[in-house]
Amino acid sequence: MGENEKYGYEQTLMYGQFTTTQLQKYAKDQAARLRRESKDRKRIQAEQDDDDLKAYQDTRLGSIKRFIHRMRPCWIRLGSDWVFLFLLGLIMALISFVLDLAIDKCQSAHIWLYKLPKNVFVQYIVWVMFPLVLVSFSVGFTHLVSPHAIGSGIPEMKVILRGTVLSRYLSMHTLIAKIVGLLTALGSGIPIGKEGPFVHIASMVARSMGKFVGSFKGIFTNESRNTEMLAAACAVGVSSCFGSPIGGVLFSIEVTATYFAVRNYWRGFYAAVCGAFVFRLLSVFDNDEETITALFKTNFRIDFPFDVEEFIAFALIG
Repeated sequence: MGENEKYGYEQTLMYGQFTTTQLQKYAKDQAARLRRESKDRKRIQAEQDDDDLKAYQDTRLGSIKRFIHRMRPCWIRLGSDWVFLFLLGLIMALISFVLDLAIDKCQSAHIWLYKLPKNVFVQYIVWVMFPLVLVSFSVGFTHLVSPHAIGSGIPEMKVILRGTVLSRYLSMHTLIAKIVGLLTALGSGIPIGKEGPFVHIASMVARSMGKFVGSFKGIFTNESRNTEMLAAACAVGVSSCFGSPIGGVLFSIEVTATYFAVRNYWRGFYAAVCGAFVFRLLSVFDNDEETITALFKTNFRIDFPFDVEEFIAFALIG
């Protein structure tokens, strides 16, 4: 066996299935790859150095860039909060509008079914059974899906905003049960309001957005910001029902009467205005209104809006 053959045999034994030629080619490829990576790192570092020099150059544009670079973390945090509040108002306005539309359809169907038969006794059965079926479905669906959706939800929200953890009161199952139960209950015609349930629904929507949307997870994990957003959600729930942002903010203060941060005024008012504006705008798009008007119009006289007798009642109430 020659010297070269012996060396190749030793290389094969040392490296197993690879031959010397294959190892040389592999080493060349690896060296070329390392040289390319080194050049890329140097190029990226040079570009970063150039950007730093440009950012800190003594010009007006450099000052603006430095200011933007310093304020970027603050803008990201504040921007996410305001975007969160805008989307919360938009979603709640859509839910309120769809619920009102569905409730109106249910009541129209009630009257249509009542007029369908000609027998008086059958009409009485239809008139009684329609709301009974809807109320029974509302109760059964809520009890089966999530019993935590029972009631208005305002007492539970007061407890949650004071720092007590209530399991599953703001979950997705409770949200679905609340919306469906409220729809069928109001569609049956029973005299209940939707202000309290909408406060609970808005809080559940806010919690779901902070929990499942990746951009808003920081709000959900931060206990202080989470409480602020829930307080703003209470204002959105009221404003999306009646189109009254100021009343929604006052109600959110009432719900969180123990401690209310001053910065929450603007957060709640902004979210409430977004919800009220979109709620009234959807009525215009649906041709229910010609333009955005007051939800509850008055016919007070312009010259003297109150009668003398009314001042006596006002004084007694005061």
